[in-house]
Amino acid sequence: MFTLGELAQRFDLQLAGDAQHPVSGLATLAGAGPEQVSFLANNKYADQLATTRAAAVIIHPDLVEQCPVATLATADPYLAFARMTAVFDRSPAGSAGIHPTACVSGLAQVAATASVAASAVIEAGAVIGEGVSIGANSYVGENSRVGANSRINPGVVIYHDVQLGEGCVVHSQAVLGADGFGFAPSENGWVKIHQLGGVRIGCHVEIGACTTIDRGALEHTVVEDGVIIDNQVHVGHNSRIGKNTAIAGCTGIAGSTIIGANCTIAGGVGFVGHIEICDGVHVTGMTMVTRSIKEPGVYSSGVPMATNRDWRRNAVRFSQLESIHKRLVALEKGGEP
Repeated sequence: MFTLGELAQRFDLQLAGDAQHPVSGLATLAGAGPEQVSFLANNKYADQLATTRAAAVIIHPDLVEQCPVATLATADPYLAFARMTAVFDRSPAGSAGIHPTACVSGLAQVAATASVAASAVIEAGAVIGEGVSIGANSYVGENSRVGANSRINPGVVIYHDVQLGEGCVVHSQAVLGADGFGFAPSENGWVKIHQLGGVRIGCHVEIGACTTIDRGALEHTVVEDGVIIDNQVHVGHNSRIGKNTAIAGCTGIAGSTIIGANCTIAGGVGFVGHIEICDGVHVTGMTMVTRSIKEPGVYSSGVPMATNRDWRRNAVRFSQLESIHKRLVALEKGGEP
């Protein structure tokens, strides 16, 4: 339980209201009760402001007078809300120590402050840093490292020679260090290219559930500091993701793709392999990236949704583009279409 005054001071917000009013959590404008703080960062929800029952609203200074309850004013309400969620997080934290059912090699190093939950496996040469949490049924392979204060949730698989920096979060069923998709054709079928590299993940990286980051064929697959990756993303072998880039769910990144820093990749995007994306690129949902991008900006591909009737008509017209083009060229040359 906090007071409005304590929250205002902790997050450098300008309070207009009772500093002693108690706060027990956060909620939406429509759902908040008298002991919950809400926020307004999107004009789409502005009509809910007049009827909110929140203890206070995190809001832009220009809108303070329109708010019927106490306000916590700031130039960036969404950022303030994001920071405040940390103090109300109720995620369980494992206690330091190794569960009796965990299997930890005598050749592994596990910090005294780390938590290793039931049925986890830590192989020889692995290093588990201070304050790390290894969830139940997770696996950390030989010579892999998990940096201080990182959280490995239940059911994560970390293969051999994978390194994570400090403050990382890896969600359930993620797989780090699986073999890259490397095969050479021969007369007798496919010959496997054994993946000899590892995976190197920086500090404060978050990796979503069921995401896979493949190990490199010769050099390492690299994810730099501050990257956030959503659920069900695939990062192919020898790829490199630059600092603070965000990748939304169901994106597929083929091998040897280099994505720069401070990029945002929306859901369902596909990247062909062996291309480079410069810093500051924003790719909208379901885009197919087939070549390198050398200039920052927003990039899109694909066909937006339409009614089925319109889509069918347009699909027919698309198949006619070649003949229409030939007729147009003929007309421009003064000939018969």
